[in-house]
Amino acid sequence: MSGVIERLLAAAPGLLILLDPERTGPDDAAVLARQAESGGAAGLLIGTSFDGAARTAEVAAAVKRVTDLPVLLFPGSAGQLVPNVDAVLLLSLVSGRNPQYLIEEHVRAVPFFQRHPIATLSTAYMLVDGGRVTAVESVSQTRPLPADKPELAAAHAIAGRMIGMGAVYMDAGSGASQPVAPALIRAVRAAVDLPLFVGGGIRSAEQVRAAFGAGADFAVVGNAVEAGGVGALASLARALAK
Repeated sequence: MSGVIERLLAAAPGLLILLDPERTGPDDAAVLARQAESGGAAGLLIGTSFDGAARTAEVAAAVKRVTDLPVLLFPGSAGQLVPNVDAVLLLSLVSGRNPQYLIEEHVRAVPFFQRHPIATLSTAYMLVDGGRVTAVESVSQTRPLPADKPELAAAHAIAGRMIGMGAVYMDAGSGASQPVAPALIRAVRAAVDLPLFVGGGIRSAEQVRAAFGAGADFAVVGNAVEAGGVGALASLARALAK
């Protein structure tokens, strides 16, 4: 495991700020990165559900200039891979059955990684019903796991571990009406001893604490911080102190 990934995992439980290059330009991303570092965030994720490598590269470069936080790419496809990040969450959409996001994008990514030997964390990515159709569901053409079936979420996490995944990411999707239910997080936490990322629909310190209390290692927040700036970040960061 690379040093930057070990450094990130050692910061658990922690708050990760997700920057969407389609909504946040380089200048605003740099401002949010500074705020995230001063506010006690563990790291930054950069990713979008739509292809946009050029904008992703600009945002990554702007962020890397102003922060020492680990900067990880959260790519929706091989076309979004850019070299100026510390590591990549290499996602396999295990909750879906679309082969493009189970293996095809990884095959397409091989030439990039041959040119740029960036650290990767193989991640079993599961989309969970967050109460509305999100961009991830639309783009991937996969259905999310039901929010009331923790045993199904646990089975997907176990399957991911069995085929060698190094982490689990449970996502209700950007702009979800509600975050991943604590019961599902607890079920996955009990099922596998892997780093557990939880995101989508998290807007309050109470929801961050609920995710940590259920066993999440990292709570991922995007829309709330993009909309609320330093005030929202300060509120969410208070969950880390309690």
